[in-house]
Order: sequence, then C-alpha cells, then structure tokens
Amino acid sequence: MASDQGARVTAAVLIIGDEILSGRTQDTNLRDIARYLGVHGVDVAEVRIVPDVIDEIATALNHLRGRYDYVVTTGGIGPTHDDITADAVAFAFGVELYEHPDILKMMQAKYELTPARRRMARIPTGGGLVQNPVNGPPGFTIGNVFVLAGVPQIMRGMLEDVGHRLKGGAVTVSRTVRVLGSGEGVIAAPLEAVAKAHPGMSLGSYPFFSPESFGSNLVLRGRDPDEVEATVGELIAALQAAGIANVAEVEG
Repeated sequence: MASDQGARVTAAVLIIGDEILSGRTQDTNLRDIARYLGVHGVDVAEVRIVPDVIDEIATALNHLRGRYDYVVTTGGIGPTHDDITADAVAFAFGVELYEHPDILKMMQAKYELTPARRRMARIPTGGGLVQNPVNGPPGFTIGNVFVLAGVPQIMRGMLEDVGHRLKGGAVTVSRTVRVLGSGEGVIAAPLEAVAKAHPGMSLGSYPFFSPESFGSNLVLRGRDPDEVEATVGELIAALQAAGIANVAEVEG
C-alpha cells in the first residue's frame, strides 16, 4: 500500500447497478467520492460501471484492486435479490460470507429480522465495517476495498468513516485561469508549451459558451504548490504574449 507523502496514491471507483447502465438512475456518487478522496491525497484514476452480475463485478474488482491503492464500490448492498455486491466481493476474495453479529444486533433493535433484511448483515470473512451514520446497516471493507451504499446521502455518510483509514499522498493543488473571448485554437499553442515545460503537472482546457460570452477555463493541477503558483504566472504570461488580453486567474 502506498504511503509516501510525495508519491501518487490512486483509487478506482466501481459503480454497480443495472439502473445506472440503463439510464434510469443518474450517478452522482462519483463526483462526491472523487472530491472526498482528493482532500485526503488520493486521486481517482479509473471508473467502471458494471451490471448486477456476480462474475462481472468480481472480475472488475480483482483487476482494479490489483492495479490501484484503493477501490471504492457503490451500490448493490440492499435487501433485494439483485443486491449481490457482498456475494461478488466475497467471490473475488475467495472467502465466505457470514452474518456480522453487530449488524444483526443493530437491526434487531429497529426492525423485524426478515430474510431480506438479514441479507444486509452479511459481510465477507476477514472484512470490517464501514459505519453508516445516516440510515440502515453499515457498509464493509476488506483488503483495499471499501463497499458503500448506492443511495447518495447514505454513501456520503459512509465516506466519513473511510478517510481516516487512507494512507494518502501529497494533496493535489488546483488553480484556474479563465480566458474570455478567445477559442481553443488560439489558446492551444501557449498552453501546450507551458504543459511541456511542466510534465509532472496536469494542464487542461475546458471551453464554455453562453449568449453573452465564450472562452475556456484552463485548469492547472499539481502536488507542488510552489510549482503550481509559478506555472500560473507562466501560463498567463504566455497567453498574453500570444495576443490574448482577457485572461486572469479565478476561484475554482
């Protein structure tokens, strides 16, 4: 597990559910996970969406957990027949599921323990709990994998029990330079020149259009705050030297 504060620490997000793939439900969890992990010095490097099929979930999970420092999954830990994430994670790790006594005790205090509800008490052997401060049973963790709910409000609550377990790297610093009234064709050359001079940083152009104006937000991201600061100045100077006058750093 990576823990060097100067190194890049990475994560993958595995979004599970037929409803996401069909378009019936719009995923918002990725945004919240990426922002949360970024604050802890962990970069989301890959995202996959898989259907409610055990083999496909397990295959994707085994690939991702071997490639990245962490994997966060969302979805498929409810009480219905298609909530098979726990089964798939256990299959991926080659272990059995068992009913966690703490989950059973918590649910007994609130509900009648129907067979459907007991499904939510199952976690893989060797796993631990991810607390749920919002509603319902907890998620779980095993190895470098965190298994969270798909409901956004519940997922965000579970994330709060993930951060303290992460061995993050240097936090990425992000700055934005906005160019008004010039298209990407004009911006491209000076942006590329500055990007090549700083290969350890990420420089991207994100155009915008409205009835009143157009332009691009140029986003600079890096782990060395001093280099990011200096590069903002270099980029503004390069753009101005190319004849682009309406350029300035903005918040966000």
